[in-house]
Amino acid sequence: MPGAYHPVKDQNMLSIQTNVASLLAQNDIRVNTNFQRNTIAQLSSGYRINSSGDDAAGLAVANQYAAQTAQLNQGVLNANNGVSALQIVDGGLSNISTILDRLQTLATESASATFQGNRSTLNTEYQGLLSEINRQAANVNLNTGGAFNTNLVTYVGGGSTQANSQVSVNLSGSNNAVDSTALGIANTSIAGGGTELTGNTVNLSDSAVSFLAGNNTQSYTFHVGTATGNQDITVALAGGSSGLTGSQVINSLNSQLSSYGITAGIASDGGVQFSGSTAFSVNVAAASGGNATATSTSTAVNTGDYNLNSATVAGGGGAFAAFTGSSAETVVFQNAGSAISVTLNSTNAGSLTQTLSTLNSALNGAGIYAVKAANGTDISFQSANAFSVNETNLTAGGTGNLFGVTGAIAVTAPSATASSTGAAESAITALNAAVQNLGLVQGVVGAGENKLNYAVNLAQSQITNYSAAESGIRDADVAAEAANLTKAQVLQQASLAALAQANSAPQAVLSLLKG
Repeated sequence: MPGAYHPVKDQNMLSIQTNVASLLAQNDIRVNTNFQRNTIAQLSSGYRINSSGDDAAGLAVANQYAAQTAQLNQGVLNANNGVSALQIVDGGLSNISTILDRLQTLATESASATFQGNRSTLNTEYQGLLSEINRQAANVNLNTGGAFNTNLVTYVGGGSTQANSQVSVNLSGSNNAVDSTALGIANTSIAGGGTELTGNTVNLSDSAVSFLAGNNTQSYTFHVGTATGNQDITVALAGGSSGLTGSQVINSLNSQLSSYGITAGIASDGGVQFSGSTAFSVNVAAASGGNATATSTSTAVNTGDYNLNSATVAGGGGAFAAFTGSSAETVVFQNAGSAISVTLNSTNAGSLTQTLSTLNSALNGAGIYAVKAANGTDISFQSANAFSVNETNLTAGGTGNLFGVTGAIAVTAPSATASSTGAAESAITALNAAVQNLGLVQGVVGAGENKLNYAVNLAQSQITNYSAAESGIRDADVAAEAANLTKAQVLQQASLAALAQANSAPQAVLSLLKG
């Protein structure tokens, strides 16, 4: 550097052989040239440290700050991408919330006993909206097992440990999914009422139980009254090796019953219940093993949408028998609209099938239906409205029996679970819980957005401070270096002039040799 100590500068000897002054000037030129070169490098690059030799320790620290800044810059992008993803989910959740509002409207409409429309029409829209919830939940990746139905970890950086560098938004588990199954409304229905099986003690809501495990089976036999006559339908459930959940039991029943206008569901006490837009009865066989889906029974009669009241032939006169010979019975069915008289004899009631056809032809339009009873051998009369039955004539002369007793016939009162509004009321309860569950998920998503935004704010602050720290170590002081450049230029010029003088100094020695 200029002004460095030179141990030979005080030498007083005159010499031609060695020009010490020139050597000193040359050394100063070299020093001043390096000084000027370093000053120009700092001013042109803007950095005080341009190579390891400039300040090795300082460069190491500055590089650490630079690495932290690079990590945080990408972390800010990661967090902003996470916020964007959660905002997309948030929008989907808001839309699902709107669908739940519509489901509430439909269920509330069906839950009114004064509703005069067709509940099956309401239920068609209701079931379609359940499917739409599933579709939208899958589109925002928050269906059960979806891409976002997990613990979402965003690496932001800036922490002293890996854990401190990450932001977690935990959307894992079924309680954070928003498809109809996770919300607990997949098996709900508003299609009329729902009637539980008589004497059934099986709780399908028990998540700890697998039904029909070990490849066991159980069958349900439905006797359904249709426009073309009665049909016998057997629905088989197979548990496979691992068994079925309660929801899977209902889904399997519904997939096999949907074309017959019958809907299965889980009642508030966990038992299986049925409702439908047609008259029917059901008989449940015993399970082959592995936790039955319902207690076996042959007495259950649906008293749902069309079946709030019912009468069976088992009262008084014993079981049904086909008519032969001159035996005949005349029965009058009375409801608020009309009185219908039907006479049965060997001509029109020679078999159970023929008797059902005769009865339903006569009762057509009255809203009263004759359907094979649950035991498969008797007849059940069903109607959505109150009705009475009176046998006015009984003629012997062969075999044959419908009620077999003249006078008023007992009509079974509706089951406590057979209200036409029962399924809708259960749906409302499930929907209320679904709204709460959805709100909890929205809370997690919203909190996640806020966490990521806060993380971005901290990262931006750290980026500023790390950049300032790196600048303090590595950046050049332009004002000081500009002054140094002027100084270096003056010193360079002075040292060159001094070198010229030093080079001419030995010539003065020659004057001593002149004579």
